[in-house]
Amino acid sequence: MQQYLQNKKGLVQNVFDQVYDQYDLMNDFMSLGIHRLWKKNLLNMMNPSHTQTLIDVACGTGDIAKLFLKHVNKSSQITCVDPNKGMIKKGKQKLGEFSNLNWVIASAEKLPFADNSFDFYTISFGLRNTKSLNIALSEAYRVLKPGGRFFCLEFSKIQNQGLNFIYKNYSKLIPSIGKLVVGKREPYRYLIKSIDQFINQDELLDLIFKNGFKKCSYRNLSGGIVSIHSGWKI
Repeated sequence: MQQYLQNKKGLVQNVFDQVYDQYDLMNDFMSLGIHRLWKKNLLNMMNPSHTQTLIDVACGTGDIAKLFLKHVNKSSQITCVDPNKGMIKKGKQKLGEFSNLNWVIASAEKLPFADNSFDFYTISFGLRNTKSLNIALSEAYRVLKPGGRFFCLEFSKIQNQGLNFIYKNYSKLIPSIGKLVVGKREPYRYLIKSIDQFINQDELLDLIFKNGFKKCSYRNLSGGIVSIHSGWKI
């Protein structure tokens, strides 16, 4: 398995402490706005009903929660989890109109919820930043109800050599864009490094299966720049 970047305690927290206030803006710059289409693809794959509940881990400022509520006509119960206080504060400001959102400061490796609590578990662009993939995945399995489904939207390995060449060269510019847009370069150097060192699609699929999920699969988007992995708790 390709070496996965195991983060020292506090490193990821420090990165997002520096960027949370401009997080949404920088996401648009980093992905040229395409992250919004990727997240819509995720919701289309989920196709939730208004009676189903969601836990969105590494929720950031709540993009997935907002799309989920739009899909179910604002009538479902959603729990948004992120380890960063600033990110949670920003999300509350952004989605303050919704009363059915529960915001919780916690890590993916230690979720403060009972077993068998949620119909859906989502984590978008957050799994690679966990200190332990296995613990995070086992926690996802634990909090899902039997019949519940896990979804992970994450940066992956590009299949096409030409596209990969373009992407790698664009990635080199992102720290400079970060410096220009939010006044900071180092957090974005870390983010690019974490993407580069993360495991590939098949390796992640194998880990999901080994942590108890069944009917595991993935779908590449944008040529494999990102992928959506899913698995069922049966």
